[in-house]
Amino acid sequence: MRFGRPEAKEDRLSEDQRASDSVPLTQSRDFWALMGYAVALGIFGAFVGLAFMGVTGAGNNWFSSSDFDWFGGDWWWVAATTAAGLAVGLLHRLMRLPAETRGLIDDLKAAHVDAQSVPAIVAVSAVSLIGGASLGPEKALGSLGGGAAGWFARRRGRDAEDQEASTLFGFAGAYGGLFSSTVIVVMLILEVARPGGAKLTKTLAGSIVASSVSFGIYFAIGGAFFLDAYRVPAFAYHDWQLPAGVAFGLVAAVLVTVLAVVVKLTTALFARVQRIVLRATIGGALFGLVGVVLPLTMFTGSDQLKSVLNGTGTLGAALLVALVIAKMLTFATCQASGFVGGPIFPALFIGGTAGAAVHELFPSVPLGVAFACLLAAVPGAVVAAPFAMVLLAAFMTQVGTLQTAPVLLAVITAYFATEAVKYLVASRGEKEKAEATDQRAPDRKPAPAS
Repeated sequence: MRFGRPEAKEDRLSEDQRASDSVPLTQSRDFWALMGYAVALGIFGAFVGLAFMGVTGAGNNWFSSSDFDWFGGDWWWVAATTAAGLAVGLLHRLMRLPAETRGLIDDLKAAHVDAQSVPAIVAVSAVSLIGGASLGPEKALGSLGGGAAGWFARRRGRDAEDQEASTLFGFAGAYGGLFSSTVIVVMLILEVARPGGAKLTKTLAGSIVASSVSFGIYFAIGGAFFLDAYRVPAFAYHDWQLPAGVAFGLVAAVLVTVLAVVVKLTTALFARVQRIVLRATIGGALFGLVGVVLPLTMFTGSDQLKSVLNGTGTLGAALLVALVIAKMLTFATCQASGFVGGPIFPALFIGGTAGAAVHELFPSVPLGVAFACLLAAVPGAVVAAPFAMVLLAAFMTQVGTLQTAPVLLAVITAYFATEAVKYLVASRGEKEKAEATDQRAPDRKPAPAS
C-alpha cells in the first residue's frame, strides 16, 4: 500500500532545492557568513603577520656586513648557522614535524593546511629565518592563516567547499600585509589554487575582503613591506624590448630548470642522512660557509637584493653570476636539510640578480628592463603564477605602464617554457615506466593447438 505523504514531502524538498539553486550566491545567508569569516581572517592575518615578521626581523639583526665582495663574511657566521641547524633538527624531533613538509604551492593547490602541524611549522620557520636560511616567510604565514581558517570552518560545521574557500581566505589575510597589495594576493591565490564553480566566486570575494582588511591594519602599524622596494632607473620603451622580453623569458626558464635539478640532487644527497638533527646541522653549516664566501646569499634575499641593485656597476658580472648559482645551492640545501620556508623570496633574488648580471654583461640593455623582466619571470615560473608576479614586479620596481609589456612577455615565455620542460620530463618518465613494466612481464607463449 502506498501513501502520498512521503511523495509530497519529497516534492516539497525538491521545490525548496530548486528555489535555493535559483537564488544568486551573493543573496544567500551562507555567503555573508563566509564574508564575516574573511573579515576576521584579515584581522588575524595582519596581527600574526606583524608579530612573525617582527620576531624574525629582530632575530636576524646578527647579520651585518658592509663588504659584499668575495669572502666578505665573518667566519663566526658558520657557528651561528650551525647552531640554527641544530635547533631546527631538535624542534623537528620535539614537535614531531616530518623531515619533509608539504610546500606552500601544494598547500594552496589543495586549499588545505594540516592545523596540527602549524605550531611546529611556525616555530621551525622562525628559527630558520633568524638563522639565515635562504627561504622566505610565506610558508609560515600561509600555514598560520590557512590552518586557522580551515580549523574554524570545520568547527562551525561548514561543508568541504566552504572549508577550502575559507582556507584560501586565510592565506589572503596572511599575505595582505606582506605583499602590500590586495591585487597581487588575490591574483596569486586564484592562479595557484584555481578554484572553479561557486568556489571561485566565494574565493574571489573573500580573498579581496581578507587581504584588504589585512593590508589596512598592517600598513597603519608597520607600513608597506614591498611597495617601491626595488625602484630601477627610468628607461624609455622601445619596440625591441618585446622580443628581448621573450629572450629574458627563455633565460628564466633555463634558470628555473637548473634550480629544479639542483633541488632534486640536493634532496637525494641529504636523504641519505637519516637523523634529522644531523641533517639540519650539516645543512646549517653548509649554507653558513657559502655565506662567508658570498654574504648576499644569506637570509630571504629581500634586503640583499636591494644591495645587489644599488651595487650594480661595482659588484661585477662574475660576482653576480656566482651569487645566482650560490643562491640556488643555499635554497636547495635549506629545503633538503629540514629548514622550513617559502620559495618566492629566494626566486625573486635569483631573478633580480640574474637581471643585474645581464646588464653587466651587456651594458646596452637598460638595467630596468633586465632586472624587471627576470625579477618577475623566475618566480612566475617557479610558483606558476605569471600574472601575479608581473604585478609584483611592476609595483616593486615602479616601471611605467608601457614598460610592463616586455615584463609580461618574459613571464609568459618563462611559464610556458617551464611547463613544456615538465611535460617532456613527465612523458619520458611514463615511457620509461611502461618499458620497465614490459620487461618485467613474463614472456607469454601461445597456447598449443588442440
